[in-house]
Amino acid sequence: MQDPMFQMLIPMVGILGIFYFIVWRPQQAQAKKLREAVEGMRRGDTVVLNSGIIGKIAKVPQKDEPEVTVEIADNVTIRVLRAAVAEVRAKNQPVDVKAEK
Repeated sequence: MQDPMFQMLIPMVGILGIFYFIVWRPQQAQAKKLREAVEGMRRGDTVVLNSGIIGKIAKVPQKDEPEVTVEIADNVTIRVLRAAVAEVRAKNQPVDVKAEK
């Protein structure tokens, strides 16, 4: 006979394995993609901030600078932290149809 503790451990390991492949791994890939996009920002790229503000990069940030200057209207610029950037769109990237629905 097998140990009851061992029998209970097998389903728990299976659940953790499924949880890893369904939740953690895709989340890590998405975070890596965002991190690379934020590091590769250029002047003129459209950014979406965590607060929902949409603007364009006005000043090219240096790699070690924690702040980015974003133009949100004509002659209106704000300084935000790189961590506040939720999405980076290229200059002429079309809007995702799925995001509008």
